[in-house]
Amino acid sequence: MPSIHWAGKRLAQPEPASLIQDSIIYPGGRGYPGAHPASRLILGDNLSVMAALLPEYEGRINLIYADPPFFTNRKFQARIGRGEDSRKPDEWKLVEGYQDDWQNLDEYLDFLYQRLALMYRLLAPNGTLYLHLDWHADAYARLLLDELFGAENLLNEIIWVYHGPSPIRSAFNRKHDMILSYVKGKDYTFNVDAVREPYNQNTVNTFRSSPKAGFGKVPDLDRGKVPEDWWYFPVVARLHNERTGYPTQKPNALLERIVLASSNPGDLVADFFCGSGTTPFIAAKHGRHSIACDETFRAVHTTRSRMIDTGAAFSIERDSDFAFPYTSLPKSTNASASMDGILLDTKLDLDYWEIDPAWDGKTFKSAAQAKRPARSGEIPHELKIKAGGNACIRLVSAKGNLYQLNI
Repeated sequence: MPSIHWAGKRLAQPEPASLIQDSIIYPGGRGYPGAHPASRLILGDNLSVMAALLPEYEGRINLIYADPPFFTNRKFQARIGRGEDSRKPDEWKLVEGYQDDWQNLDEYLDFLYQRLALMYRLLAPNGTLYLHLDWHADAYARLLLDELFGAENLLNEIIWVYHGPSPIRSAFNRKHDMILSYVKGKDYTFNVDAVREPYNQNTVNTFRSSPKAGFGKVPDLDRGKVPEDWWYFPVVARLHNERTGYPTQKPNALLERIVLASSNPGDLVADFFCGSGTTPFIAAKHGRHSIACDETFRAVHTTRSRMIDTGAAFSIERDSDFAFPYTSLPKSTNASASMDGILLDTKLDLDYWEIDPAWDGKTFKSAAQAKRPARSGEIPHELKIKAGGNACIRLVSAKGNLYQLNI
C-alpha cells in the first residue's frame, strides 16, 4: 500500500502529563458529595494527556471522535455577545478561540500522526474512530489511517453536506466535510436499528402504488432505511438553540448519529479535540461516559456549561503544565449566605458561577451552578444552597476570566 512520508517522520514517545483533579461538577447538586463520576473533562495538550491515560485506558475506549484543526492556516475567534445580527460580523463581540496555523504541511502531518497513533492504542478491539476533516488535509489523513489501522479497516468515508453563504466565485462552493471511519477488526459495534431514518415520501408512494416497484423487493417501509454515507445536517450557525459561540462547533444531530451507531449505553466515548463539547454532551444524553480534552480554557469552560444541562456528574482535571486563568477579583464583588442560599453581588459581566458549600482547599465540589442564558435574560445572582463556614464560589466572566471567592 502507498504511504506518506515527511522529513523526520517517526512515532515519538510522548512524556505523559501529570493530571491534577481540579473539581467535580454535580449538576444541580445531584450525587453531591460522594458520587465518583466516570466522565472526565481535561485541560491540557492531548498528546501528553493521551499518553497519561494509556495505563488505565489502553484498549478500553469504545468510540473516539476526532475533530482536529483542518490545516486551514487560520486563527478562529469565539463569539461572546448575545442577540447579535449574524449577518453583521463586524458588530460581533469576539475573543480568542483557537489557532489552526502551521509552519508547513510536514509540521501538521506530524502533529496528526502522533495523536492518531495514540488514539489507535486507546481504542477498544470493537471500537471505532471517526476522524473529521475537510478538503485541506483529508487525503493525507487517509494514508496515515491506512498505515495505523490497515487499509482494509476503513469502514466508511462519510460526507457531511451543509448549506451556507460563501465568498467563492471562481469555483464551486465548498460545502462538505469528510469523516473517515476506521475500525480495528471485524467485531466492531454498529447499531443499525439505532440510526435508521424514514424513507423519502416519494419512495413510500412508489411502493404503495405499484407491486412491481423495486423489482419485486419490498422494503420494510415502517422500519426505515440505513442512512447513506452522505449526511445532510445544517451547520450550527443555522441552529440558534444550539449555538455556543465557539468556532467550528458541530451540530448535535451529527454526533448523535455517530454515538448511537458506534457505541452502547455505558460505553466510553472520547473526544480529545472537544472544542464546544458536542461529543461529551451527546454521549451523556444517551447514557454513555466520556473523556473530553482540549488545550484551551475557553473550550473546557464551554464544554462544562453544556455538560451541566445533561444532569450527569463529571470531573474536571488539568495537566500540571496548564493552569486555569485565575485573576484578581474586583473589590465590588461579594457574596452573602442566608438560610435561603447564596446571594452574589457583582458588577462583573458573568457567564457562569458555581458553589462548593464545603470547600476543602483541594478538589472543588460544585453543588450548585448558574450560567448566562444563551439568547436573552440575566444570569441568576442567587443559588438555593446551604453553605457552611468554608463555602467557596467560582466565577467566569463573559471574556473568560476566572475568579474565586471564599465566604
